[in-house]
Amino acid sequence: MIISGLLIALFLSFALHIYSLFTFIKKKSNVGFKIFVSTTMSNVMIAGTSIVVMISNPEILTEVDVIKVTWVLSGIIMLIALIIQIIIFVRIYKRSKDPANYHTNYFGRKVLHSSVVSRLDLLVFFGTMPFLIMGGAYFIAKLINYLR
Repeated sequence: MIISGLLIALFLSFALHIYSLFTFIKKKSNVGFKIFVSTTMSNVMIAGTSIVVMISNPEILTEVDVIKVTWVLSGIIMLIALIIQIIIFVRIYKRSKDPANYHTNYFGRKVLHSSVVSRLDLLVFFGTMPFLIMGGAYFIAKLINYLR
């Protein structure tokens, strides 16, 4: 149970580390850098703690339920990918409602500029799609199997 908790905490810390890296690169602020450094330290501390626990008590590894840990991790991956895609949808919707991003054509119809959807939004959306599909499929299949 201890190792499972440490592995899930390490995964969450690693996901936060990747997020802080992207926000630091995008905004280039000192706050983003401080979060990036603190998540680096937490990754090292959690990984070091799990290594010490595993070396000092090797029989604890036999108690790890790998199926449940992978089920929880797939659910976390699914939620992260879903949240990222919802954020992209909201951002595109807000840009599409801004009058600066559209004009009327010759026939009087509203035509959106290509600036409504940026290349980064498109790349991130299609980049997170496989994680949402694979993580979600595994999580939902195991959930249905568990509820039966």
